[in-house]
Amino acid sequence: MKIPLLDLRRGFEEIEEEVLGGFKEVFSSMKILNGPNLMAFEKEWAEYLGVKYAFGCSCGTSALLMALLALGVGKGDEVLVQANGFIADFEAIYYAGAEPIFLEVDPTTFGPDLTDLKKKITPRTKALILIHMYGHPCEMDEILEICKEHGLYLVEDASHAHGAEYKGKKVGTFGQIGCFSCGPVKNLNAVGDAGVVVTNDDNLAFKLKYFRVHGQVEKNHSFFPGFNSRLDELQAVILRAKLKSLDRKNEERRKIASFYWENLSDIPGLLLPPIDPPYKKSVYHRYVIGTPKREELVNFLKERGIGTGYYYPIPLHKQRAYLETFGKKWDLPVAERLAQELLAIPIYPELTEEELNYIVTSIRAFFGMN
Repeated sequence: MKIPLLDLRRGFEEIEEEVLGGFKEVFSSMKILNGPNLMAFEKEWAEYLGVKYAFGCSCGTSALLMALLALGVGKGDEVLVQANGFIADFEAIYYAGAEPIFLEVDPTTFGPDLTDLKKKITPRTKALILIHMYGHPCEMDEILEICKEHGLYLVEDASHAHGAEYKGKKVGTFGQIGCFSCGPVKNLNAVGDAGVVVTNDDNLAFKLKYFRVHGQVEKNHSFFPGFNSRLDELQAVILRAKLKSLDRKNEERRKIASFYWENLSDIPGLLLPPIDPPYKKSVYHRYVIGTPKREELVNFLKERGIGTGYYYPIPLHKQRAYLETFGKKWDLPVAERLAQELLAIPIYPELTEEELNYIVTSIRAFFGMN
């Protein structure tokens, strides 16, 4: 049996007619940019999240950079970010001109260790980029309290967490700005690069709207330096179609996660994702498990046709891109251990019961638990 980590072909059939019909309309009008599908998607995504503004952009990396620039983050500022994030989080801080301050990871949430977070706030700290890793909401009450106490801007990287909730509120809507990647592998996914940035603040919305079009508030009149980061009509067509089934497919992911927990939680020494308390609703962009025998397990599953992946095998403070620009050393043993032990197993909604049973039977066989 062959079970890839992710199969983008599955699930497309149900939206194929709608998407191809939308494509035909786009090509008939040749309104490729700033068209009706972009405006409709921005409205629909804002309504889904319960925010005033949503702006499509080229990718999640652009969303993060626009967020920091809109908040005035720049030279001399520090930005806190957990060390287990994607390189885009570091890149946004770097290109904004600020310095990243890496946080230890809480292995029970995959979010930042809040004790470490408090320790690393200095007079130069201007913002926190908060990553809802793998689709698990962070502990927002405590984080919001810390940000308020110290006057920090909160930028949420919710690229793994489309539709995730904390106490009935969608993640990405707690901070001043929320950022989403909608790339091909995300829960809400286009078939190319795509992103969206959201806010409730009128002044920030003005900046975010025009950063992505070279600061041109009026055609050929650039009011401030920006860049090119537009979401095209074709990707907007796909995102609109995908949004209709997002909640249903997230619920399927939660059911698969429950199945994995029921069948894997008795394996000694195997780290599993946290079980949601009643006030959280995770969306399981990735289902990551952890073991010191990661490489052996990956090879074992590969031999059985089961795909796996690493998210992420090098923590941000160990990336060459960071070491050659800032070069500071950090003591983050939990982040480093998780980078060496975590692996993702398949969790897309279209997995069959037979495939799920095969996955858990294989993992149990590796640990001698069958």
